Amino acid sequence: MAGALLLSMGATNNSIAQSADRPWGLSLYASANQARTNVRNDMWDMSNSSWGGGLAINRYLSPSFDLSLQLNYFNLKQDAPFVTWRTTGYGPGRFDDEVGTANLAFKLKMNNGKILKEESFIKPYLVAGLGLQYASVEAYLPVAIPGGTREEKWDEGLLRMNYMGGAGLGFRITDGISLFVQSTLNYPTTDLLDGISNEQSDELNDRYLQHQFGLSFGLGKAKDTDGDGVSDRRDECPDTPAGVQVDKKGCPLDGDGDGVADYLDKCPTEAGSAALEGCPDRDNDGVRDSEDECPDQAGPAATRGCPDADADGVADKDDKCPGTPAGTRVDASGCPVVVDRDGDGVNDDVDKCPDVAGSAANMGCPALDAADSTYMARVPKIQFEFNRAVLKPVSYGTLDRMATMLGKYPHYNLRISGHADHVGSNEYNQELSLRRADAAKSYLIDKKGISTDRILTEGFGEERPIAPNTTNAGRSQNRRAEFRLFIQ
Repeated sequence: MAGALLLSMGATNNSIAQSADRPWGLSLYASANQARTNVRNDMWDMSNSSWGGGLAINRYLSPSFDLSLQLNYFNLKQDAPFVTWRTTGYGPGRFDDEVGTANLAFKLKMNNGKILKEESFIKPYLVAGLGLQYASVEAYLPVAIPGGTREEKWDEGLLRMNYMGGAGLGFRITDGISLFVQSTLNYPTTDLLDGISNEQSDELNDRYLQHQFGLSFGLGKAKDTDGDGVSDRRDECPDTPAGVQVDKKGCPLDGDGDGVADYLDKCPTEAGSAALEGCPDRDNDGVRDSEDECPDQAGPAATRGCPDADADGVADKDDKCPGTPAGTRVDASGCPVVVDRDGDGVNDDVDKCPDVAGSAANMGCPALDAADSTYMARVPKIQFEFNRAVLKPVSYGTLDRMATMLGKYPHYNLRISGHADHVGSNEYNQELSLRRADAAKSYLIDKKGISTDRILTEGFGEERPIAPNTTNAGRSQNRRAEFRLFIQ
């Protein structure tokens, strides 16, 4: 009985069907074996081959290396009319061996991404390893007898180490199946495969070629998270939505090559930009050509991509009143819509008081009456205590009058400007002047109920004196707040 269990370094069988996606593989193959012994040399002579077969369990290690456990069973036999047989003299003889080997082998792959692509169709490799060989030797030896010779059977089982090395070619059929052919030289550590021992030398002459051809299968299924048919290891777009067609890299098809996948591309046959969902925009105005009424002239989306020089919302090609002032209400032809609800001659689109008759000089709002206008021309300056934002009582009358006018003219707002004398640093006086303006504002809000959004405050520090700062009286006048009514 012949059997073998051995480990020999070198993935003898092609593991093309193996990859990082399918790290384990199985190879099934037939083998033709050609021996060189003391009987004769049959190497590379296919007419004197003996046949066998085997299987291998393969493991992917890296793009350059695979590991394989290979189990082989085959027959070796030869005969010769005249040789020197072990201890029996000369004469015809023959042997017929059953051989089993177990090898563990490393394979150096050329399709490692450096010499050839991993996915190349042809995949050359080198293989080397060692293992164990068991041979059941049956040698028929000539024995001298009176008047001639007789044949005597010599039967022995030999368990020895086996060294092997060679090369092969793989041919990719699919991602999981490959065809391979391989030739290795096997060198067992025995000289008795033929039953002959060369008593004149310690050299081991017995060796044999093994030519294998068969199929390798990747075991398991490559991980494909997005289910697009491209394994995660090779998928450059691993999150492709279900049902989307992809290329060999696992990325969605992009027929027009504009960087927008066909399934997202609103114009899949025309190169465009991602900002416009893959559609072209010749004039670069942000409006896709298919929706642009003026595809060769830049214009806003509001006028469907056509120019609108006066920005009135009517494209120049349709505008019968080009150059309309900004903010003017226009009709469909681009001409101003004349609306004047209060009948003061100021159109509502520019009238700050569209429901109260006023004047064009006052932006459509009524002006102050003569008494109030005269008062505002020389309104008393309110004053503050030295180095403080505290109103002097003399200022209350002025603030009360301001509150009255704000109630009388609801379309006006009030600006309060705070000032300081020159005592102290510029920075301090700037901050002090603003606090004084805020103190006046607080009086109007808290004491008179004026809305806070009708009063603006500002501070000028010591920059705008109205009296010399060389006297106490002058400095007192400079500690002040001033007022101006205005229409927003």
